[in-house]
Amino acid sequence: MPSALHFSRLGAEVPFPVMKVLLLYPKFPDTFWSFKYALKFIRKRAALPPLGLLTVAAMLPEKWSKRLVDVNVRPLRESDLLWADVVLISAMIAQRESAVRLIARCRAAGKRIVAGGPLFTVAWDQFPDVDHFVLNEAEVTLAEFLYDQAKGQARRVYTSPELPDISKTPTPLWDLVNLRRYASMSVQYSRGCPFDCDFCSVTAMFGHRPRVKVPAQIIDELDSLWRSGWRGPVFFVDDNLIGNKRSLRDELLPALIRWRQGKRGVVFYTEASINLADDEALMRMMVAAGFDQVFIGIETPEEASLTECNKRQNQSRDLVADVKRIQRAGLQVQGGFIIGFDNDSATIFQRQIDFIQKSGIVTAMVGLLQAVPGTKLHERLHRQGRLLGRTTGDNVDGTTNFVSRMKRETLCDGYRRLMDYIYSPGPYYRRIRTLLREFRAPRRSSALTPQNIGAFLGASVRLGVIGRERFHFWGLLLWTCYRRPKLMPMAVTLSIYGFHFRKCCEALGA
Repeated sequence: MPSALHFSRLGAEVPFPVMKVLLLYPKFPDTFWSFKYALKFIRKRAALPPLGLLTVAAMLPEKWSKRLVDVNVRPLRESDLLWADVVLISAMIAQRESAVRLIARCRAAGKRIVAGGPLFTVAWDQFPDVDHFVLNEAEVTLAEFLYDQAKGQARRVYTSPELPDISKTPTPLWDLVNLRRYASMSVQYSRGCPFDCDFCSVTAMFGHRPRVKVPAQIIDELDSLWRSGWRGPVFFVDDNLIGNKRSLRDELLPALIRWRQGKRGVVFYTEASINLADDEALMRMMVAAGFDQVFIGIETPEEASLTECNKRQNQSRDLVADVKRIQRAGLQVQGGFIIGFDNDSATIFQRQIDFIQKSGIVTAMVGLLQAVPGTKLHERLHRQGRLLGRTTGDNVDGTTNFVSRMKRETLCDGYRRLMDYIYSPGPYYRRIRTLLREFRAPRRSSALTPQNIGAFLGASVRLGVIGRERFHFWGLLLWTCYRRPKLMPMAVTLSIYGFHFRKCCEALGA
């Protein structure tokens, strides 16, 4: 069967009727990662566009009409449903509730529904109203579905263990998106991760050998965004950008350095593993290429818990020193932390607080461990009879879906107290100063935009006048003005993030 990238040949074999396709993306709940309350300061509706759907759109027959509705930025209208011949919906696990509602609307409108993406890959049998499931990687399964559909022989479920060559994946159809409604754009360079953390679904879906695009593909995607008028941050959504260091160092980064010459405003951020700290030359190249932030899964300072979850890349390290080394290279570290491992004792809450405060990780995403279907953790807990239900996909909602070794009340109460502390104004603003002392900003020109000015004015009123953090806010800005004046934009941005995180903590009952 030909891949989803060769429809010209498929069209010669089987005539594809021209169709109007509605690409539908459900709403995310109000989580830490939604940045809902922070986005209001810059008048944006969502953090990122649905990159997967935009890529799938590029794999569909060129003559088909396509319309994207991301309900994070605008509602689904009856006119959208009347227009469409078929609905393609994709979702993450955290978008389940919105997906259920949207599917019900599409079914009531009599539309054929095709679903794919992480939520449906692990739980397709829980959605009886969906007509067809195109699962795993669309480069493999989409073409087979469309081929059968054109012949009137489409099955309900299409799945494949094949890990395709993504160097043939097309550029996403950015013209389907209203760029002005998003805070960031996104590109994908690689899929897969060389590590084997037992709670992570990445390797279950994408394998251990990172597959990469060729630099020309990434440059084409960036050129497409640039031509569309984008001048803001771009997220490399790779689960571990440094999974294939050789390709990154020898191919992608030199291409990005060349591309960014003369292009103001575009900066990059990404996700990587902690061993990035071991390669100072690579960090310098990343900063030269335009990267200024990196999310790293720290998880826990407890060595026994790292061993338990097979987080070997984090074991036997001075993790605080590693974080500071990355910060001094010019990369702000955002950190992921997990509580609820079997080896966690009641001391873990204070140990996590101490680590976060000492490291200066301002954006510390601390969540309770959840068992995601398809992971080794889920399989182990299933064998032990400890699963309680399905995961919400939101590890900062204060719940777990399994019987923890720690008493549940102790776990949940300790988690809420931890979150309340680290995002209270005093500790939070102290962390910002710790980061600003360590951070070595690259020499990079930045434009003062109306959006930046508006964000500062909004923060001055909402945080500096109305907010309970007003003394901390003005104290930080004065300190930054005298000590690290070039980092003033970062200080304001992180202050706004803190407002968002505190609002999320209020929802936790912290």
